[in-house]
Amino acid sequence: MNNIEEQIKHLTEEINQHNYNYYMLDNPTISDYDFDQLLNQLIQLEKQYPEYALPDSPTQRVGGSVTKQFRTVKHVFPMLSLGNTYSEEDLLDFDRRIHELVNGQVEYVCELKYDGLAISLVYENGLLIRAVTRGDGVQGDDVTANVKTIGTIPLRLKGDYPDLIEVRGEIIMNHQNFERLNREREEIGEAPFANPRNAASGTLKLQDSAEVARRGLDFKLYFVVGHQHYAATHFDSLNKLHDWGFRQPDVMEKRTDINGVIDFMHEWDVKRKSLPFDTDGIVIKVNDFDMQQQIGSTAKSPRWAIAYKFKAERVPSKLLSVDFQVGRTGIVTPVANLTPVPLGGTVVKRASLHNKDIIEAYDIHENDVLYVEKGGEIIPKIVGVDVSQRELDAPKVKFITRCPECGAELVQNEGESGTFCPNELHCPPQIKGKLEHFISRKAMNIDSLGEGKVEVLFDNGLVRTPADFYQLSYDQLLGLEKRIPASEGKAERVVSFREKTVENILNGIQKSKEVGFERVLFAIGIRYVGETTAKKLARYFKNVDALANATAEELMQVDDVGERVAGSIVDYFLQPENLEMVIALRNAGVQFELSAAETQLASDKLAGKSIVVSGVFSVPRDEIKRLIEQNGGKNVSSISKNTDFVLAGEKMGPEKRNKAQKLEIPIISEEEFYKMI
Repeated sequence: MNNIEEQIKHLTEEINQHNYNYYMLDNPTISDYDFDQLLNQLIQLEKQYPEYALPDSPTQRVGGSVTKQFRTVKHVFPMLSLGNTYSEEDLLDFDRRIHELVNGQVEYVCELKYDGLAISLVYENGLLIRAVTRGDGVQGDDVTANVKTIGTIPLRLKGDYPDLIEVRGEIIMNHQNFERLNREREEIGEAPFANPRNAASGTLKLQDSAEVARRGLDFKLYFVVGHQHYAATHFDSLNKLHDWGFRQPDVMEKRTDINGVIDFMHEWDVKRKSLPFDTDGIVIKVNDFDMQQQIGSTAKSPRWAIAYKFKAERVPSKLLSVDFQVGRTGIVTPVANLTPVPLGGTVVKRASLHNKDIIEAYDIHENDVLYVEKGGEIIPKIVGVDVSQRELDAPKVKFITRCPECGAELVQNEGESGTFCPNELHCPPQIKGKLEHFISRKAMNIDSLGEGKVEVLFDNGLVRTPADFYQLSYDQLLGLEKRIPASEGKAERVVSFREKTVENILNGIQKSKEVGFERVLFAIGIRYVGETTAKKLARYFKNVDALANATAEELMQVDDVGERVAGSIVDYFLQPENLEMVIALRNAGVQFELSAAETQLASDKLAGKSIVVSGVFSVPRDEIKRLIEQNGGKNVSSISKNTDFVLAGEKMGPEKRNKAQKLEIPIISEEEFYKMI
């Protein structure tokens, strides 16, 4: 073995051990910065010497392969579905049937029922060789490249594993990653996912494994096929899998009788609401494998297991009509107007139908009675239709084909759920949406123009593009007024442009010329370019001229910029109207290049540090975050064991403080932070 091969082998083993410590043991022994340095070193070596890359290389975790079509694979053992119940009486009947089929005391194992999608993992000689979705239970899609990016799925087993083993579990997305993903999608003009399960399912079928890696899927273990050789019970088999490198289920308890099972069910019906992921019930399994064999299975389901599903808060409500709303990026969202109905402490009158596919999947007809549910979520959602109450000859609800605002023919790109209006330069809600996005806090932060004032300026023909803000004069604004009618949750109000208001607006516009290129690039609203991507593009190209002249291939050299984002940027700068607007903004004094100070770090004093910022500070929070990045640190949104410290201002969130104290994460003040840097 030569020196390079030995170096690659050593790095692979070292990084895999760090991954195991992080994902399986929740006990990282290295900083994020040091880990990234090791991984980058391995990536570079494998690029130069691909013949020495190992099959369990941790570089597969970051993705990069593109799958044009997923191969269909037949399962060696069918992936059966579980029988479901919603009642304690059914659990008692299940227990009675079990005792009729076997003699002696029956021990049950109770686990959470994860709301995700089932996956089969096949290991040969300890290596993950195949990952297949459940599909129809007989065959599914080979998604191995995508599954290899999931940190909680081992690429190589440890210890005394068998030569061939099949492990089954659920692919999920936790609440934090789901909310982050939907914020990013709304930010760049894509329709948000309806729930974490849909997000996980959609992510696993993406063609670009690098994007799968970025979204942060998780794996929850629940079963192993071919268990007889190394364990006598289901409980012991999952513990054995833990020895081989898997993470144990979050909750797994043995109960000696059905009453204990029911106690477990009541306990977790309450506790589940505080879990960081969705669970819609519990799964009860006979623990002893010999008993499982004796009890057997039907063609569809094992007789020795059953799923008890929690009752979500669900109410019926009649569909009155469907509105189609156009967002700032042209995405058209259908919204159901409902007969008002109390649900979860509020009166629900409207609920999103998300997109065309949802309407078709539920086969919604006019005047249908729809089931509305909150479950553990705040936002009401449509979860089904009471077909028994459907009116005879009621026509189907059809998704519109033309924009309700400008009449342009709607478009749905291949592989996307959202339908959008392509007339972005002349569709009124898109124009107003882009103007409101431009002045928003994370963009140009022209706070004085909020609360309906942009709409007044638009209605009076004073602004059509962001560049028009910089041509406004005192005389044009003084005396403008508009009565804004009452809407859901908001009372009627009057927007008036008096002397002080006009002064504040003009001062705010002038001050926005100091906003840096990173935020300006986000503010101009290029489709698919969110806050994070804008920052990376600005740092890579340094100025708008270099960005505007970049080819798609050059754009894709930037981290997180794939083919779709690159294409959108190229298209944006090919449109004369957009170029004219950028030129007008630059002529007005808006920043379209990084300053000398922005192109270099002030220091590396925070290098490798993951920092959470919480509370109110003497300067805007964005300024605090900029200082962290300028000194080599990394801003993270939530506290975990990997957080190095929390920077706390006044009114720090009590939940964040409690979590930091529980995990023994240092909490420092603004004054201490300044001393640190």
